[in-house]
Amino acid sequence: MTGKIGPGLVGEVMIPIRGGVEAFYAHPVVPQDEIPVGAIVRVVEYHPPRTVYVAPALI
Repeated sequence: MTGKIGPGLVGEVMIPIRGGVEAFYAHPVVPQDEIPVGAIVRVVEYHPPRTVYVAPALI
């Protein structure tokens, strides 16, 4: 996470794609969740062209 996400907030994630890294707008899968900057997340849904829905990764 490069930008905090939470209720009413749109964050940003950097995702490795095609040998590079691209930025995507990120929304939480569970609308009440807050995910801080630096958290590791998993992408649950992708909506073209640049939006993903994420959840905290279980490590």
